[in-house]
Amino acid sequence: MKRLQGKSALVTGSARGIGRSFAQAYINEGATVAIADINLERAQATADELGPNAYAVEMDVTDQPSIDKAIAAVIEQTGKLDILINNAALFDLAPIVDITRDSFERLFSINVAGTLFTLQAAARQMIRQGHGGKIINMASQAGRRGEALVGVYCATKAAVISLTQSAGLGLIKHGINVNAIAPGVVDGEHWDGVDAMFAEFENRPLGEKKRLVGQEVPFGRMGTAEDLTGMAIFLASSESEYVVAQTYNVDGGNWMS
Repeated sequence: MKRLQGKSALVTGSARGIGRSFAQAYINEGATVAIADINLERAQATADELGPNAYAVEMDVTDQPSIDKAIAAVIEQTGKLDILINNAALFDLAPIVDITRDSFERLFSINVAGTLFTLQAAARQMIRQGHGGKIINMASQAGRRGEALVGVYCATKAAVISLTQSAGLGLIKHGINVNAIAPGVVDGEHWDGVDAMFAEFENRPLGEKKRLVGQEVPFGRMGTAEDLTGMAIFLASSESEYVVAQTYNVDGGNWMS
């Protein structure tokens, strides 16, 4: 039997990249998945590609009415919400002396407040349903350590790890398991943008930063979105019933904690 058979999942920021891979993996395991994205047209295109067990939901995690409307859309579509992945996030970098309030507020609004208030809305729905649920937050190795050019992003992901601990402790009495995944460097469209930023700030040719960080991973390469899906399935399944408030590193050995 498939590990998520009959489950209803919501994955934020899942029109592309890592979120799309999570959605595909969940569908493969028998779940119905809401492809939630701020860009509804892109979400619909992804849902069409993933097949009848995917459907598009417009969602802006910085806007509470949009969060509430997305949760309501899941209930209308499937009658319940069993699994949430808080995947939507934004990256930026700058030297400490050049960080702007606008960048700080934007990253915290999406990465931290977006995670918290989407988690909250999902938890309230799961409590109403009365049969628990699984919430998975996306942290990062950046939340385990500071980085000279990535101060704000690192701080947001450290906050996600802390929120995961608090929410995990607060919600397990309702049968809701809250845990997180901390990826390392994951190749793809996101890291193409990160590489371009480092090229500008460190005066490197395009592609060099990606090559260097890939070489530094003990496993021998950068990760892929597919490298993360096994952990995402485990944390959403009944196999993780006794796992509470943890953040799992899936990073090829980059960080040990």
